[in-house]
Amino acid sequence: MISFEDVLAASKRIEGSILRTPFLRADGLSRLTGAEIYIKYDHLQATGAFKERGAANRIALLSPAERKAGVVAMSAGNHAQAVARHAKLAGIKATIVMPKHTPATKVTRTASWGAQVVLHGDTLAEAAAEARRLESEDGLFFIHPYDDPAVMAGQGTMALEMFQQVPDLDALLVATGGGGLVAGSAVVARHMRPDCKVYGVEVENYAAFAQALAGEPIRVGGPTIAEGIAVRDIGLQPLDVLKQFDIPVLVVSEHEVERSIGLLVESCKQVAEGAGATGLAGVLSFPELFRGKKVGISICGANIDSRILANTLMRCLLRDGRLLRLVIEMPDRPGMLAEVSTRIGALGGNILEVAHHRLFSSPSVQDAQLEIMIEARDANHGATIEASLAEVFTLRRV
Repeated sequence: MISFEDVLAASKRIEGSILRTPFLRADGLSRLTGAEIYIKYDHLQATGAFKERGAANRIALLSPAERKAGVVAMSAGNHAQAVARHAKLAGIKATIVMPKHTPATKVTRTASWGAQVVLHGDTLAEAAAEARRLESEDGLFFIHPYDDPAVMAGQGTMALEMFQQVPDLDALLVATGGGGLVAGSAVVARHMRPDCKVYGVEVENYAAFAQALAGEPIRVGGPTIAEGIAVRDIGLQPLDVLKQFDIPVLVVSEHEVERSIGLLVESCKQVAEGAGATGLAGVLSFPELFRGKKVGISICGANIDSRILANTLMRCLLRDGRLLRLVIEMPDRPGMLAEVSTRIGALGGNILEVAHHRLFSSPSVQDAQLEIMIEARDANHGATIEASLAEVFTLRRV
């Protein structure tokens, strides 16, 4: 069990090698949720994630013999970059094992810090097995991403800064993968603000802590945008902390994580990866727990692939009704396309894409089919445009 003194010592030890990031009130999100939301901008760390805190503390504590041997780590990305960066700063050789399907941006950035990157396995568990093999065969020091007291204490420094900046928080929501961050945060909260309720937050396909705390067998797997917390083998030491402090774990949907990414971009002008947006997803999914309370969350990572970010934002626009994708059946005669565009333009809609089909898609040779994407101001505006088109044409959403 780590102590508050361990976190304080870690804070002093890593001072100067990590940023003391801002912790600011988010007015837009506060109005939306009915809670007073404060965001810790820990994605502003050099590697784009909070993981630097634990890696810096663990590497600072290595013995001379361990430094000479070099280090090895397994990670889906953020721990990898953190270990690679702080090993380079310390002049230590680093080998990082990552699952084969890790987003390209995380692989590239890890290698850019000078680490040797090994892509192995389809899951984090398989990557961990390969890292352990390298530890045994090559004599490297294994830096666990979460099940290590020094790493847990380092991660806890983020919560330490949050309470130093806003001492009267009522609730703290922490993205939970292996458990290092939520365990360190719980230790800090219990000492600095015992009345503050700490929640872990997991995504539904990887709700390992929620299952373990409920005494259920751990069954995880499947696609998730929050690959940074897609963990099967949770930390046993973090699990002990969560049990001792009675920390509940909220489970959120992929939909809410995607929505949270979009809201952070639009409301806060900040980019978050899936795991980095999970804290906000917890507030959105369980609003009754946090309404009227002062709530701390963090953007704990921003290393999202550009294509995934673009697709996520487009999906958010579609769900919000600000993008309409319609299939319109119309008579195949002159002036019909002009009628469609005139009605949309008159109501202030913006046509983004058009595909006009005559030969094969329409039910009759006398008809044509139009596939169109329209940008609207909001859902009500989109519904108005759709109603206007429905006065003249048969249409359906896709």
